[in-house]
Amino acid sequence: MTGYRCNACGNKTRFDVIETKRVRSFQHFSLGGEMNVEEEEVLAHEVEKVTCRWCGSSDSIERVAP
Repeated sequence: MTGYRCNACGNKTRFDVIETKRVRSFQHFSLGGEMNVEEEEVLAHEVEKVTCRWCGSSDSIERVAP
C-alpha cells in the first residue's frame, strides 16, 4: 500500500484521497438478507487526487513507501 507525505507542512498521516476502483466481488447473502463480501479482486484502480488534511495542499503531495 502506498503512503503519502505533504511537502508543504510535513504531514504523513491525514489525507483525503479521491479514487476510482473497478472490482469483482463475491457477495454472500445470509437468509436474513445480511451481505458479506468474501472475496474482492481489484480490476482497475486510479488515484485521482490527494489533499492534505492539515494544510489543504494537493500540489505538494508525494507518494512514499510505507
